[in-house]
Amino acid sequence: MFKLCFVAFAVVLAVNGQKDKKEEPEFVCPEGAGNGNFADPATCRRFYQCVDNYPYLNRCPSGLYFDDVNKLCTFKAEARCGPLPTTPAPSTEPTLDLAIKCDTSQCSLPYCFCSRDGTLIPGGLDPDKTPQMILLTFDGAVNLNNYEHYKKIFSPDRTNPNNCPIRGTFFISHEYCNYNMVQELAHNGHEIGVETISLQQGLQDKGYEEWVGEMIGMREILRHFANVSRSDVVGMRAPYLKPGRNTQYQVIEDFGFIYDSSVGIPPSRIPIWPYTLDYKIPHECKSGTCPTKSFPGIWEVPLNAHYVETYEGGHCPYLDQCVLHNHDVTEVFEWLKEDFERYYKQNRAPYMMPFHTNWFQIKELENGLHKFIEYALGLDDVWFVTATQMLTWATDPKSSKELLTYEPWKCSKNDNLPSAPCNLPNKCALSFKPPEANFTSTRYLSTCRECPNKYPWLGDSEGTGIAGKDVYQRENR
Repeated sequence: MFKLCFVAFAVVLAVNGQKDKKEEPEFVCPEGAGNGNFADPATCRRFYQCVDNYPYLNRCPSGLYFDDVNKLCTFKAEARCGPLPTTPAPSTEPTLDLAIKCDTSQCSLPYCFCSRDGTLIPGGLDPDKTPQMILLTFDGAVNLNNYEHYKKIFSPDRTNPNNCPIRGTFFISHEYCNYNMVQELAHNGHEIGVETISLQQGLQDKGYEEWVGEMIGMREILRHFANVSRSDVVGMRAPYLKPGRNTQYQVIEDFGFIYDSSVGIPPSRIPIWPYTLDYKIPHECKSGTCPTKSFPGIWEVPLNAHYVETYEGGHCPYLDQCVLHNHDVTEVFEWLKEDFERYYKQNRAPYMMPFHTNWFQIKELENGLHKFIEYALGLDDVWFVTATQMLTWATDPKSSKELLTYEPWKCSKNDNLPSAPCNLPNKCALSFKPPEANFTSTRYLSTCRECPNKYPWLGDSEGTGIAGKDVYQRENR
């Protein structure tokens, strides 16, 4: 269909258009729209040409009408008379989709919790009525380098005020892990979470499929080789406390995790409580890779920085990263006690104590920790609980006096715990070629299951030897 270009007419008719303009309501060029052609509100036979924000009135040639979609004069049957509502052109910039600041009027327990600065106690409890929870957390593989140290910490004679044994949370990575030991930890009531399979550097910048492979693959390895059910693995921690921006949290949401514990917080006078990601995080993001979108109902259990008033020893998210190596046992204990009292004497935010194995390679540090645990157990409102036990309390807060009979923290029911590990696990020597290496080495894997064909890895969590075998389906939360 023949279309007649109007550009040449625009200049010719501009003067005449100015005469007509005196007789019509004043037309204002749309703000921010730049130079271009716009429909005359009075008739489809005319249009305005905006140049440097000044409107020039123009007429379409005889028999033609202004089409407000294609912005030209054409036949009447084809012209879409305007002005038509405009839809902004798609942005070429990535969508930020930022979460908004906490709105307490729209956020209520048990599904949502936030506060403007992150320091308020769930349920509005007074600090002196709030239990002081301590979270002992451990990152990495469980093996002969650390297992006996862990057993010593969780000695059966160390109990909470309700006479139940104290418990901890283990964020497991795959290489060098003894899954028979992991099964025993789970059988004894400790929480098992995932850290990732490979602990690869730079994962925070990787895509959705990489995070699925690392997180869900690790959960499947735990299920297959440590007999820990998928439904019991509800928390995770990103390698090196480098969250994967929105991508990691999308995987958490899609695959049924309840919480993340990857966000480090710079030193703050009052500690931050865990919060849900319905709203913007209420503190500075130390890593620079925190989520910016809203992920309703997903909890963040952040790592408050550890430090003392003089900053002796520095400040650190993991306790083994503070420089305490020259201290004796008493000095280590006093350092931990002063750090702890910032929580205990203020808002009772959970005191998380995160460790790597290297803390337990230095006798003074390990013994100072034991001295601190004994001190804390002497306080009648202090509880050593798992991250999930803490969040169970946070969704329905109870005062300290109510916790002696608090059902979720009782230890009398063990129906849902994994079975006890076997007495003689299989010790599997498996060839393994790391992706970045040019040679094949041996990895050992201990499990009550049969030895796999290959060392389990990304894409093959059961070690079948079929690369890329794993296909993971999103779950409905």
